[in-house]
Amino acid sequence: MPTLASMIADDFGTVPDLIRLNAAATPAKPALIQDDRSMTWGELDALVDRIAAGLQRDGVKQTQAVSVCATTSIEYAALFLGGLRAGTAVAPIAPSSTPEQIVAMVNDSGASLFFLDKGVAAEMGEALKGVKTRQIALDGSDVGQAFHDWLPAEGTKPAPVTIGKKDPFNIIYSSGTTGTPKGIVQSHAMRWRHLAPREDGIGYGPDAVGFISTPLYSNTTLVCFFPTLAGGGTLVMLAKFDVVKWLEAAQKHRVTHAMLVPVQYRRLLEHPDFDKYDLSSFVMKFATSAPFAAELKKQALERWPGGLVEYYGMTEGGGGFILQGHLHPDKLHTVGQASPGAVIKLIDEEGNEVGPNEVGEIIGRSAATMSGYHNQPGKTAEAQWVDPKTGEVYIRTGDVGRLDEDGFLTLMDRRKDMIISGGFNVYPSDLESVIVQHPAVAEAAVIAAPSDAWGETPVAFVALKDGASATADEIKAFTNSKVGKTQRVSDMVLVDSLPRSHIGKVLKRELRDSYVARAGA
Repeated sequence: MPTLASMIADDFGTVPDLIRLNAAATPAKPALIQDDRSMTWGELDALVDRIAAGLQRDGVKQTQAVSVCATTSIEYAALFLGGLRAGTAVAPIAPSSTPEQIVAMVNDSGASLFFLDKGVAAEMGEALKGVKTRQIALDGSDVGQAFHDWLPAEGTKPAPVTIGKKDPFNIIYSSGTTGTPKGIVQSHAMRWRHLAPREDGIGYGPDAVGFISTPLYSNTTLVCFFPTLAGGGTLVMLAKFDVVKWLEAAQKHRVTHAMLVPVQYRRLLEHPDFDKYDLSSFVMKFATSAPFAAELKKQALERWPGGLVEYYGMTEGGGGFILQGHLHPDKLHTVGQASPGAVIKLIDEEGNEVGPNEVGEIIGRSAATMSGYHNQPGKTAEAQWVDPKTGEVYIRTGDVGRLDEDGFLTLMDRRKDMIISGGFNVYPSDLESVIVQHPAVAEAAVIAAPSDAWGETPVAFVALKDGASATADEIKAFTNSKVGKTQRVSDMVLVDSLPRSHIGKVLKRELRDSYVARAGA
């Protein structure tokens, strides 16, 4: 029988096979923990078998999709793994999507079955009738068939399947506030790349206790979920992030690895009792999905045991960056260097490659690249940039940044968020980094507002620290005294908090739309 190390070191393997191997090696060890519930590796493997067998019994064919939209749970985790063991493509959907979007995504995925819970069903209401496939309630509620009734009998085994490198692993639907998000198809080969062994201490092993508190539909979560389980560790899950519950669980379960988005780091570190919790078990902390301020990274390194790793990249893949903050404390303003095996370029508007310290759009290519957007070849082509000299295909990030002489990337902004004011390029991130230097400011977001005089003009939205006080005019004057004339903020709006997605991304479109609507009223 192959060992865990030999399997992961192979050029290609599958997550379901790793689950089987880990269960055989440590059947009584906890695999999943959520609140007061836990499931051993032996129990998990048996449940994964039953789920895979149930899918096959219901005629779900290999490479077909099954869809799930629910709150994080042990059943959800097992369903994802069971779908993979049956050779299906799992299509997890954000419960925060509109009912119309959920219906559109389930139908777009071609799902043979739709798993949900009572919370999602209640939010969808009558729209649920638009879903074209059978529904199963993961939480055992009366929405469709209850999960425990749907499952085959204990001990049922699925028919074995042979999974190919190009077979779809999952369909991750991109975030979006309007229209139907695009389905990003990731192959088994792409996911296997995320499990490759590393010699820099970043990887997970059998002694790892991973911790996730972001939703299972998000790629952010999955880049911790799968490596923890693939390595034979134990995964702790929170259905919903709560500062005190998170700290209590991290201390109780002696967590070693955790994935968090930057706003979660801020909320944890700002809690008055943060330093009273024993977090000495931590080996590595991870962050991704949103801008991570250098000062916040510094706090996390100084006050929180273990290393700090920031990932920058897209669910579409194509090449990303890794910053090991504990090794490069002088580079905390960056998102690190290119991931192993990735080829990265920065190009200008004409597609010409720019040099060090010059601003350009980030494009990349690597083995970890999506198969394409599901059912949308035109959108797939739009996401690609083809090198006219070599014919090599790169993924366009839509992000603007600059590389320093050491290959560390400083992110500027989304290309679409760049402000062109009076013919000058103004980068919101530059202004945001100045605004948060004000002692009363907790966070800031800068958007482009229409201007008769300049075409576009910067407008800032600011949330104050708890207990702090400052007027909008004071913060505006502070900011404009520190930036060039072409960068000056034309308006400063105080808000209680910035609107964010479930994985912590600031929803600048909401800010822009609300400001324009108010200005036109």
